[in-house]
Order: sequence, then structure tokens, then C-alpha cells
Amino acid sequence: MLKTIPIKQLRLGMFIQTLGGRWMDHPFWRSSFKLTNAEDLNALLQSGVPEIVIDTDKGVDIEIIPTPAEKPTPVEPIAPKVTSPLDPRISYEQELAQAKQIQGKAKVAVTNLFNEARMGGAIEVSAVAPLVDEINHSIERNSGALLSIVRLKTIDDYTYMHSVAVCALMISLGKRLGLVGEELHQVGMAGLLHDVGKMGIPMEVLNKPGKLTNNEFTVVQNHPMKGWEILKKAQVTDPIPLDVCLHHHEKMDGSGYPERLSGAAISLHARMGAVCDVYDALTSDRPYKQGWDPGEAIKRMAEFRVGHFDESIFQAFVKTIGIYPTGSLIRLKTGRLAVVIDQTDKSLLTPKVKVFFSTKSNGPIKMEVIDLSRSQDAVEGLEDVRVWGFDLKKVMGI
Repeated sequence: MLKTIPIKQLRLGMFIQTLGGRWMDHPFWRSSFKLTNAEDLNALLQSGVPEIVIDTDKGVDIEIIPTPAEKPTPVEPIAPKVTSPLDPRISYEQELAQAKQIQGKAKVAVTNLFNEARMGGAIEVSAVAPLVDEINHSIERNSGALLSIVRLKTIDDYTYMHSVAVCALMISLGKRLGLVGEELHQVGMAGLLHDVGKMGIPMEVLNKPGKLTNNEFTVVQNHPMKGWEILKKAQVTDPIPLDVCLHHHEKMDGSGYPERLSGAAISLHARMGAVCDVYDALTSDRPYKQGWDPGEAIKRMAEFRVGHFDESIFQAFVKTIGIYPTGSLIRLKTGRLAVVIDQTDKSLLTPKVKVFFSTKSNGPIKMEVIDLSRSQDAVEGLEDVRVWGFDLKKVMGI
């Protein structure tokens, strides 16, 4: 039986069915679990969550046992309070703090989910559905903040944070393509789960710094099918995550894997997944290579997109993240260096940037955010951050 109780009545042994408030407001990546740890109990008591729904059929009841005449009436679970999907557009700086919180909790959630898959258990996909919603809201408020944070990942957490980054990219691209509602949510879920099959690859192969042998490459190529099997075992029924997981490595010319699909045989969602997956992979540091600058990655993808990507999807992706994506180091015509922090509606060539260095004086200058769509200054070209040696995370405030 489900009961709503105030947080002060919570005790060990209870089965928590629903936590009140937003997913981001409580300290756990799951919203439904049996409370067996004293540290978790204390964390919940101090979290500010006002009330919870418990399931007395799966755990202990409240300590006061009612008489037959006082039996409590079952109640409906608390509806999670979420931010409206029509979140108002805010600045990069305003969204940055919330984006950092989402990134931190996302890392915990996806790491736990994927580790369950690695251990061979049935993963609880529904537990990360609120994460997809939080990412959606952050993208709605300001896409640049979260996209800039999730791109900057370590080699060790690449597999987990790559999934979060692809989720954010898929949602951003989906919005550009006019996807809404449940379809947009499932596209985000597909991005989050597309690489879960890599949990079936030995770590020494997954993180090998050198060239893979033919046998090792075959093992890696099996990850889409392994992922599909993991999702089926988890009773995932929506076709979008299943399709993207299985087909995000297919290419338009039929040279991809695992089924060598081509052209119209590849779904819209899988074509989206292919672009988003490759972009984040190219801009991330891996054991065998250093990631490219976002602008350089777009340039390289444009060079080999024929036969690889769907042309219209790739063009929509460029319009989504910009010719100079968030995180790109650029030189302005005034000789100043700047990092891109956001896009503008006026033109792909006029992003919002943060200037911080002068090539004329060869030294740092006062940081200033400039909207190039309203400035006399303009982009002269891309710069290689590896040549300059700047820590763009500090410049961007992350």
C-alpha cells in the first residue's frame, strides 16, 4: 500500500516509492529504492524534501500502528515537481551553476547505471528518465552552458560522460528538427543509452591507447548489438532508444555496422545519433588521441560527411551548435582572442564570445562578453588552443 508521509517519519527499512520535489533537489540518482543505509537516511532528513511516498508492501510501515478504525487511506504518489518545459531563455552565466549541478549528478547516475550493466544485471532505465528531463530544461534555458561542461571530460570517465553529452546534443538537435513531447524525451533517452553496450567490452580493450587488433576491433563493433540486448533485458519497449543503440554506427553509404544499412533504411533518430556521437567523440580526449577543438571537429566532419552522415541532419546540427560551437577558441579582427560561450539567432557567424587575450600586446586583457551580432568586431578565424596552451575552462568559468 502506498502512503504519503512527512520526511520526519522516515526510518530504515522503508521502501521509498517516490521522492517529493525535483530530481535535482534530492541526493540520490534513483527516486525509488529501499532505505537500508543510515547515511542515506540522514542525507534525506537534511535534504529539504518535505514528504515522500512509501510502499508498505515492500518495506516497513510507519512506527505508529493504527487501530482498525484508524486505518490510513491509500493515496496517490506525489507528482514530481519539474520545471516547465517552456523555461525562459537565460544567459550562459545564469545557467552555468545549474548546468554544473546537472553534470555532477548525471555522472553519478550514469556511472551507477552502466556499472549495473557491466555486472550483468537488468538496468533500471526508468531511474534516469528524470535526468533526461533536467537536461532538456537546461538546454531550453541555455544550451551553451551544459554543452560546454559535458564536453570537458576526463579519459577515465569518457564512456559515462560521453553518453550524457550525446543526450544533450540529441535533445538540442531534436529541438532544431521540431521534435517535441515524448518523442523528444525518447531521443534524449536514446542519446543517454546509446553506448551502454560498451559495458560488455573488456576495459583493457575499451581504453587501449594503441591500435586495436582485428579481433579487438570486432569486439568493439559488437557493442551496438550488446547494448540492444541490454535494453531488451531491461524491458525497454520504446523503439527510439532501441533503434539508436543498435544503428548509431550505420552510414548513409552502407559501410557502417552492425547491419550495413544505407540511405532511407536508417531511421531519422539513428541518423541523428550518428552525427551527435561522432561530434562528441572527436572533441573528447581519448587514450589514443587528444580531442579536437569544437570548430575543428565541425570542419573535419564537413569534409567526410558525404556517404557518412545524412546531409540535412548534419546541416541542422551545424545550425544547432554553430559554425563556431561553444568552447571554440577564435581570433577576432581586432587581434583579440576569445572563447565562444553561446550562439545568437542572427547568424552562425556571429556568436557570443568572451574575450580574454590580446595578440597585439601578447598578454591577457580584461574579460568581457561580446555579442558579435551587435558588434563592429568579427571572427577572423579559428585558433588551436593546444598551440596557445590556454585553460579555457577557467575562461569559461567551468
